[in-house]
Amino acid sequence: MTIELVPAIDIIDGQCVRLTKGDYGQKKIYNPDPVAQAKEFERLGFSRLHVVDLDGAKSKHVVNDDVLKSIVSSTALTVDFGGGIKTDADIRKVIDAGAAMVTVGSVAVTQPELFGRWLAEYGANRMILGADVRNGKISINGWYQDSEEDLIPFLKRYREQGVVNVLCTDISKDGTLQGPAVELYRRIISQLPDIRLIASGGVSSNDDIRRLEAVGVHSVVFGKAYYEGKINVAELNNIHQSGQ
Repeated sequence: MTIELVPAIDIIDGQCVRLTKGDYGQKKIYNPDPVAQAKEFERLGFSRLHVVDLDGAKSKHVVNDDVLKSIVSSTALTVDFGGGIKTDADIRKVIDAGAAMVTVGSVAVTQPELFGRWLAEYGANRMILGADVRNGKISINGWYQDSEEDLIPFLKRYREQGVVNVLCTDISKDGTLQGPAVELYRRIISQLPDIRLIASGGVSSNDDIRRLEAVGVHSVVFGKAYYEGKINVAELNNIHQSGQ
């Protein structure tokens, strides 16, 4: 298995939670201690971690940078961080807290010049373009608002500016355990074959991850599937480490 496996920690009030379809009213706490959860992911053999500051996404500024700092200082995980990154101060705070990569979505829609400057300043390998999709349109501000941006033209425009990492979440699938948007990812890859596509949303089994790998997805983010015991982590990591 060559697809990169990326477990997720979503944070509200300093706790590890998951939402369903981005609905803050459908919140379930899985671990009151995100740092302990990150250590568990490391113990299980993962090397990457996706951290989402849901408080930050809602309040439109970074809130949980201290949690990020604690995770980075307590583990050897390569951490990417998103949620609430709206200003130069926000992205600097996240970088200073130790994030190896930064996920930015709303700013890329509402302030393209600012996102372009960050891309130039921090480099394409440290930036992840967040493309959260609902009904074919990019959704912003913690999924509260749908923009007028169509997905494929949005991605093509930023690929021309040097973006290589794209995290695409089908909001209708997120947290539902109903399977990922494989056809959506297939369409993206067919039109943008040279991006590193990170799939997120709907993963419910090891087979789902294999289906994503089969269409050429570079990385997969999963959260609820792990927390609800729907995936066999030992099998995933054994296959991943053996490169089969």
